[in-house]
Amino acid sequence: MKTKIVDALAKFAKSMVQPLMYVSVVGIVMLIGIVLTNQNLVQALPFLGWGPLPFIGQVIYTCLMFIINNLSILFCVGIAGAIAKSSRQHACLIAIMVYFIFLNANNITLSSTGRLAEMTALGLTGTGQATVFGIQVLDMGVFGGIILGCLTGWIFNKYSGKQFGGFLQMFSGTRFPFLIMTLLAMVLGWGATYVWPYVQAVISALTGFIANSGNFGLFLYGVLNKLLLPFGLHHLVYTPFMFSEIGGTLQLGDQLLQGAYAVRTGELAAGLPLSDASYWMSFTFINLFGYIGVALAFYKTAFKENKAKVRATLIPLTFTVIVASITEPFDFLFCFAAPLLFVVLSVISGLSMVALKLLNLPVATSGGIISAILGNLVGSYAVPHWYLMFVVGAVVIVVTYFSFVFLIKKFNLKTPGREAVDAEGDTAAIADKAPAAEAKKEPVAAASGDVPVATIIEGLGGKDNILSVDNCFTRLRVSLKDASLLKDDVINTTGCSGIVKKGNDIQIIYGMQVGAVKKAVEETLGL
Repeated sequence: MKTKIVDALAKFAKSMVQPLMYVSVVGIVMLIGIVLTNQNLVQALPFLGWGPLPFIGQVIYTCLMFIINNLSILFCVGIAGAIAKSSRQHACLIAIMVYFIFLNANNITLSSTGRLAEMTALGLTGTGQATVFGIQVLDMGVFGGIILGCLTGWIFNKYSGKQFGGFLQMFSGTRFPFLIMTLLAMVLGWGATYVWPYVQAVISALTGFIANSGNFGLFLYGVLNKLLLPFGLHHLVYTPFMFSEIGGTLQLGDQLLQGAYAVRTGELAAGLPLSDASYWMSFTFINLFGYIGVALAFYKTAFKENKAKVRATLIPLTFTVIVASITEPFDFLFCFAAPLLFVVLSVISGLSMVALKLLNLPVATSGGIISAILGNLVGSYAVPHWYLMFVVGAVVIVVTYFSFVFLIKKFNLKTPGREAVDAEGDTAAIADKAPAAEAKKEPVAAASGDVPVATIIEGLGGKDNILSVDNCFTRLRVSLKDASLLKDDVINTTGCSGIVKKGNDIQIIYGMQVGAVKKAVEETLGL
């Protein structure tokens, strides 16, 4: 039972990655719009008010803020497409239609039962309802889209191959799950009006608990976001805070912004003081500084004859973490081989978030060091001493370095450069691998470039053993019929930095080139 629950959570977290991949891009581009429309910056830098710049800034901000305000449908479609094992375009189309059916069923139920809230001077704030695509419904935030996306993907996989004869033939194939989801969306739209108010009460209580738990809640948030990352479950921790009312709310004109991401963006655009919602966006602070300490500790404790090799490995990985905030390739160097160190790093992550709060530094650090600097420069009107985060970062580097060096030597931990690591079982296999250039030559699909597709498929047990292929930021995620057919030694010649095994679900760490790897494998398999 425990394994099934963990597997289900892992699959759910995997599906969440798809829409979140685009949200990070939205945030970076939106910074341009914020810079060009922020009145405090325009006053300080008058050239920002020149000619068409304000108009361009308003277009960028308004267009991308529309996406942020409608993340529910993004999650609905993205999750459905991620869960679907085949014909994903049909699953996505069904998800869109189901989403609008759900909204209308919800609205009609509220209207016919006399529960449709009246607009006030503050809009629908405090009523538990909201307007979504012009339809007044019960305010479920992103959760409505997440629920519908999961159901659509599951129903699609289960019934999209169903065939009927006679006059029922029109409901065969992908039309049958659409029929089921149409009826189900109507029922859910009706039922949500009676059930969700209780969920809203629970969410409100949870928000109150976190607010009242103060620094401990922030500490726990930071620890779990790092500790659960190797298992792909960290999305379950930060997503509610980023995109739902748990992370804070802000009334901006006739818009009610929910979630730390939207709240901070709205505050920056309006030149408002930054609220505590910003602290939920600092869970990646450890990425900007902590991994420098980790890299220095690994180099310091590596055996003399291995230092050159360790240095060559750590420099690009550390650069990737700092610039892009992508930590998986680095994490899998030690999270399973020396789990004590990863726990310590997670604790330091939580403590660093508390330090930021105690020093009144509501900084956002997602997206890497460049994004963090630009984002906090925009907010410097509210936090003029934001640069002190580098002082906190320096302390984090020192604490991480000395604690890691002490623990590695005290317990003779097998970190990079101390001995070859080749973990077996439900762990990441981080064995020394032949460079990609030395791997045996294999024919690959025409569009796959230098990706050793044939070798990857062979290592996964062949075409017939592969059920589905997906990816997140750095990992190729594959579902196999029989995990015993996996050939670690073959996979390790393809340029990966680790393998994670969870039953029949396999994750192979390829880093930032994983998108090209997935595309090449899918083209070869004909998925």
